[in-house]
Amino acid sequence: MADPFYLTTAIHYPNGKPHIGHAYETIAADVLARFHRQMGRDVRFQTGTDEHGLKMAQKARDLGITPRELADEMSGHFRDLFAKLDISYDRFIRTSEDVHHAASREIWKRMEAKGDLYLDRYEGWYSIRDEAYYDESELIGGEGDEKLSPQGTPVEWTVEESWFFRLSNYQDKLLALYNEQPDFIRPDSRRNEVMRFVEGGLRDLSVSRTSFDWGVKVPGAEDHVMYVWVDALTNYLTGLGFPEDTEDMAKFWPADLHLIGKDITRFHTVYWPAFLMSADIPLPKQVFAHGFLLNKGQKESKSLGNVTDPAELADRYGVDVLRYFLLREFSFGQDGSYSHEAIVNRANSELANSFGNLAQRTLSLIFKNCDGALPPLENRQADDTQLLDQIEKACKTDLSTAFEALAFSQGLEAWMNAVFACNAYIDVQAPWALKKTDPDRMQTVLATLYLCIAQLAQAVVPVMPGSMAKLRSAMSAETETIDTVWYRALSQSEFRLEKPQGLFPRLELPESDEGQGG
Repeated sequence: MADPFYLTTAIHYPNGKPHIGHAYETIAADVLARFHRQMGRDVRFQTGTDEHGLKMAQKARDLGITPRELADEMSGHFRDLFAKLDISYDRFIRTSEDVHHAASREIWKRMEAKGDLYLDRYEGWYSIRDEAYYDESELIGGEGDEKLSPQGTPVEWTVEESWFFRLSNYQDKLLALYNEQPDFIRPDSRRNEVMRFVEGGLRDLSVSRTSFDWGVKVPGAEDHVMYVWVDALTNYLTGLGFPEDTEDMAKFWPADLHLIGKDITRFHTVYWPAFLMSADIPLPKQVFAHGFLLNKGQKESKSLGNVTDPAELADRYGVDVLRYFLLREFSFGQDGSYSHEAIVNRANSELANSFGNLAQRTLSLIFKNCDGALPPLENRQADDTQLLDQIEKACKTDLSTAFEALAFSQGLEAWMNAVFACNAYIDVQAPWALKKTDPDRMQTVLATLYLCIAQLAQAVVPVMPGSMAKLRSAMSAETETIDTVWYRALSQSEFRLEKPQGLFPRLELPESDEGQGG
C-alpha cells in the first residue's frame, strides 16, 4: 500500500445554500481523492460545514430560529448537493459536534500552556461577513465615509474584552517556513501575497468574543467563545479524532493538502501554522488556494440576479459533464469565467462529438461486424503500436503528472489530445471499409481502438465516475490494469459486447438562456 494521503476542503459556511464556488472546490478535491485512490494510496478526504460565528447567530435570529436549527438545515443542503455531485468524502465534519468542541478546547489549552494567550481589550475594525479583523491600513473606502474590508465587505468598530494570541511572536518562524518550504503555499502568486503581508509585521490576534455565545466556549472563561477561525481550522484535526484517536493522527497527520479558496489564504497560511506551532503540532504539507469562478466575468451576487445553483446545473447538463467542465475549462489556481454557452460548447465538442462518438463508433462496429466478440489484437502495424504508445503515455504519464500537480486542465488537455489521436486513427484506417477489403486488418484496428478506449475511460474515472463506470462495465474493463495482456485474455473469454448505448447526448442551449447569466 502506498503512503496515506490526507486531503481537506475548507469547511463551508452554511449561512446560505451552497453556490457554484462550493461545488467547484469540492469537485476538485473529490477528483484528487479519487485519483490518489486509483494510484493505490490510502486516502482520507474530509469536507464539512463551519457552523459557528456571529453571521450564523444573526441569520438565525432574523429567521426566528436557533443557530442550531439553522445549522442543521443548511448543513443538510450541503450534504444533499455533495451526494448529487458524486463526492466521495470519508468524513463530513460539522463544527457543532461535541467531538469538535473537545478538539478546539484542547488546542486552546496547548496554546495557553505555551504562554501564547492573554486577556486584554479589543478595539478595532471587524467584518461580520468575513469573520475577520482588519487593520486601518487595510481598509478601502466605500460610499461617503463608509469603510470596507479588502474584500469589499462592511466593517464595524468593535470594542470588547478578548483573549489575544501572540501572533507577533511567530513572524520570523512563519517567514522561515515560507522560505524553507516554498511549496507550503501554492500557487506562487498566493505565496508572494502572504509573504508581503507577514513581512509588513504581525499584530497579536483577538481570538475570543463575548458579544454572542454561538461557538466553542473558552476553557476557564465560559463567558467567551472562541474566534470562529480558531475553531474552524481545528476541524482538520477533529476529523482524525484529535486528541483521543492517536492512531489516525499518526497515520494521516500532517495533512498532505488543504484545498481552499483564495479569499481565506491568510487564515490557513498565517494563523493556522502559528496556532499549530504554538500547540506543538506538525504543520500541514501544503495549502493550495484556488481562484474564483466568475459568471460571465462577474462575481455572483443576489443583487445582480446571477447566482447559480450548482444542483440545477447538474440536473440540466449531467453531473459528469459539470465535473468535467469545471476542471477542463480553466487553470486551477486562477480565476475562471463560465456560462451556459461555455458548458454546452465544451460538452458537445469534447464529450459528445469526440470521446462519446469515438466509443460509440468503435463499439458499434464490433457489435455489428464481429457479433459482439472482441477481435484478436494480432498482426499490429506501426500505426497501431504508435497509437497504443501515445494513449498509454497520455493516460499514465501526462495526465497523472498534471493531476499530481493539481494542473487538472492540463491533464485533461493531454487526455483530449489522445482522444483526438484515436479519432484521427479511426478516420484514416476506416474499419467500416476494411470489412470488405481486409477483414483481418479491420479486426486489428478495432482491437487497438477498444484497448485505447478502455485506457482513456480508466484515466478519467476520477473526473467522470458515473459515466465511466457505465462504459467500463459495458466493456468489461473494470480491472486496475488495462493493457495488451488484459485485452488478449478478455478477447479469448466468453465476453460479448451488448448493443452500445450513447454516453454523452448532445446538449442544446435553450433560447431563453442565451445571453442570460450563469
